[in-house]
Amino acid sequence: MNNKRLFSVILIVFIDLLGFSLILPLLPYYAGKYGATQLVTGLLVASYAAMQLIGAPILGRLSDRFGRRPVLLASVFGTFIGFLLLGFADPLGVALAGAFNPKAANFFVLLVLFISRMVDGLTGGNLSVAQAYISDVTDAQNRSKGLGMIGAAFGLGFIIGPVTGGVLSQWGYAVPAFLASTLSLGNLALIYFWLPESLTAEKRAVMAERKPSVTLDALLNALRRPFSGSLLITRFFFGLAFAIFQTMFAAYALQRFQLTARDTGFVLTYVGVLSVFVQGFLIGRITKRFREDILIPVAVVTMAFALLGWAFAPSVLWLLVALAPTAISGGLLNTILSSTLTKAVLPQEIGGILGLSASIESSTRIFAPILGGYLLGSLGAWAPGVFGALLLAGLSFYVWRTIYDHPIAAQIRGKNNQPIPAPSAE
Repeated sequence: MNNKRLFSVILIVFIDLLGFSLILPLLPYYAGKYGATQLVTGLLVASYAAMQLIGAPILGRLSDRFGRRPVLLASVFGTFIGFLLLGFADPLGVALAGAFNPKAANFFVLLVLFISRMVDGLTGGNLSVAQAYISDVTDAQNRSKGLGMIGAAFGLGFIIGPVTGGVLSQWGYAVPAFLASTLSLGNLALIYFWLPESLTAEKRAVMAERKPSVTLDALLNALRRPFSGSLLITRFFFGLAFAIFQTMFAAYALQRFQLTARDTGFVLTYVGVLSVFVQGFLIGRITKRFREDILIPVAVVTMAFALLGWAFAPSVLWLLVALAPTAISGGLLNTILSSTLTKAVLPQEIGGILGLSASIESSTRIFAPILGGYLLGSLGAWAPGVFGALLLAGLSFYVWRTIYDHPIAAQIRGKNNQPIPAPSAE
């Protein structure tokens, strides 16, 4: 394992996620300041995921063809522009209103907010590119550990960012956005001056000859593969259940236990700390002792029971107990799915398959708030957790049948965890 390169890309992911999480909890308040309804606010949050759904597989496949470093530079630059637009939304919106319709200032400010999130979402697939970089600089035996450290950096960013953004917001919602843009600018410099390319010219040449598709056909063909397709399907259904938990937790906590925003933040910080511990410390040790095709179904079953515990927790103390296996199984499964995907495809397909995986995960964050909100409002605080548990109960049978002890999983183990020459997804 190349420790210098590994540390560099982990630091880049941490800074990137720190900037992202600085502003994410503040978006509803920022939009509400300019008269956004709950529907408009929901669309604003979903616009990032919708654009990432398009951008992530494109960036992943471009990184296979042209290298990880230039794509990371372009992606982080887009993030910088997005945060800058977010910070200047008020003056830009007012200026646009002055040019077109002075009475519609709030509309134009919201328009700039939407553009800022869409720009960031379209170029925001850099996590999958960073995961591909990790796959380039680690051997298959240490890949889960390396990807787990990426997950730990991701989690640390989400622990520190919301608290920092909340403190800074007392001086205006634009202040966290400007700090996030400054962090992105620093990330650009870090990539440019410190991060070497991980793909050799020979590997890029092979990918250039393949001329990979970045259309819907690429996703459909990837889903048809016997093993990696099962992993991607698992990613979608697990991602949907977990995204419902993430997006509905604050509303659940208010409705079920009347927790304040501060108390909810403390609970989520507890979940984040557990997730960082799992991904930064435990995963490398667990994957050395147990096969990944066994860990995937075990994690799905564990998450199903954990979501039931979340749904019916009678007190905050029991809720904290139920959230421990939620954080552990979620952190484990997210990392192992990515790790196994990288081993089930050709080396020159790693960026593309991780981009498709990120795109699938982004799609769940579009549907989850709508579905979770309906369940919470129509049936009660227990409903999102029960729905997620039932979804994963069905998924557990699927993964036992299609992933556990699959011939390709056996080939990966038999070839000392070397990538399997899978059929092309194009």
